[in-house]
Amino acid sequence: MSALVPLLVAVPLLGAAIALVFGRRRRVQVGVSVASLTVTMIIASVLLYTVDSTGLPIAVSVGGWPVPFGIVLYVDHLSALLVVVSSIVLLAVLLFSVGQGAADGDDETPVTIFHPSYLILAAGIFNAFIAGDLFNLYVGFEILLVASYVLITLGSTQSRIRAGVVYIVVSLVSSILFLSAIAAIYGAVGTVNMAQLAERLSELPDEVQLVLHLLLLLAFSIKAAVFPLSFWLPDSYPTAPAPVTAVFAGLLTKVGVYAMIRTETQLFLDSDVNTLLLIVALATLIVGVLGAVAQAELKRILSFTLVSHIGYLVFGLAIATPVALGATIYYMIHHIVVQTTLFLAVGLVERRAGSTSILRVKGLMRAAPLLAVLYFIPAVNLGGIPPFSGFIGKFSLFNAAAEVGTPIMYVLIVGGIVTSLLTLYALMRAWNLSFWREDDEHLDELVGAGTDRISYLGNAPAASVQTETRVIPRIMTATTTGMVALTVCLTIFAGPLYDICARAGAALVTPVTIHQLDEEVQQ
Repeated sequence: MSALVPLLVAVPLLGAAIALVFGRRRRVQVGVSVASLTVTMIIASVLLYTVDSTGLPIAVSVGGWPVPFGIVLYVDHLSALLVVVSSIVLLAVLLFSVGQGAADGDDETPVTIFHPSYLILAAGIFNAFIAGDLFNLYVGFEILLVASYVLITLGSTQSRIRAGVVYIVVSLVSSILFLSAIAAIYGAVGTVNMAQLAERLSELPDEVQLVLHLLLLLAFSIKAAVFPLSFWLPDSYPTAPAPVTAVFAGLLTKVGVYAMIRTETQLFLDSDVNTLLLIVALATLIVGVLGAVAQAELKRILSFTLVSHIGYLVFGLAIATPVALGATIYYMIHHIVVQTTLFLAVGLVERRAGSTSILRVKGLMRAAPLLAVLYFIPAVNLGGIPPFSGFIGKFSLFNAAAEVGTPIMYVLIVGGIVTSLLTLYALMRAWNLSFWREDDEHLDELVGAGTDRISYLGNAPAASVQTETRVIPRIMTATTTGMVALTVCLTIFAGPLYDICARAGAALVTPVTIHQLDEEVQQ
């Protein structure tokens, strides 16, 4: 099985090269992209089954170099789960983009560069998830960031270029911090292999460990959009094409969260910064959701809820028990799928209504009832309504915090409940105004008092933006419907999935040693 591990990165990169060669042949590019992600999804599923059935991680030293000198690729429960979910989401968004490209031509997603860039993005994400050393993790970040620079500026409109510049500058700052941390760590202990670092970092003075720890956390917090380092996200993501926004929102911030989970549990399990993480988590929860409540544009609402729900993941990481880590992994999978689905649904709203402003969109319940359902199900899921996966994940996190029982844990539980209620309010207010409010001037007069209560949203960013209405291709609707069905499956199959996540959480608190890693590579 170890021979399959490098293919998780090699297959998308090979697909990107082939897609670039056939840059003027749309059908070939689409076929290559779909085939590459499908093969990757199958390989990742096989690896997940193997890891879960044997209970042992799979490690590969690329090029046959002895551990720890070579590049080590490492697949355990956590990385295998995330690669499987990411490949499914990437494939679904790709099919959505194919429908958009077929309907609109190359204006939104220029095919010549979109498919190679998209596959390179996928390769970077997968490489980050299976990296066994800090420098290879950095390489994974840079691969996906270079591709994301291209994708976020597709179409070359003024707003996208401006947002892209902000995104690039922030990402470069994060990369410089990460690279500086790697250099400092290598200078202090002479290695960047995470299994070996777990043994050597504990030999350093506490003050040095704390500095290295905080430097890594700072770099990853920017990538994960943790408050107050999340200022760049709400202005960057909404300007990109709908498929790009969906995959960015679902996956890119989770790569940063994954890096935090991996380093906190592998390298700094005994270093106590959990109180700081809890404070940051609470601030991220509250500030993010308050930003969502103040928005009048659907993509900006979802961008702020994205920030706030990163707070739940940091909260679970800060609890630092096996139960909490399992709940965090489950909630991360839930959020990847549900957040991506919501952005795809909003992409359909934009095409159908010619706007994503809740002050301008009206009457979609009668005009597009299926679209109303496609938005409603993931929205109530994200809001944490039982019995959906959002409720299961949040309840599991709150239960893990209650088991610890400290005062700050109860404060975080209250903050998490308030955030969930405000998330539901923001999303349901948008649903009510966009779908239930009839497109009738007389009716608007009758309910004028109600609309006055939201008049303050008129000054919110992008509140008056209007674009042209466009036909919704069947493949876009079918893909979004499939993703909504997947969000429901997270609830139906919550038991088996949560069990896998629990085993992943338990494995994280017993980090692999360099000797165990060497044995895995030899096998």
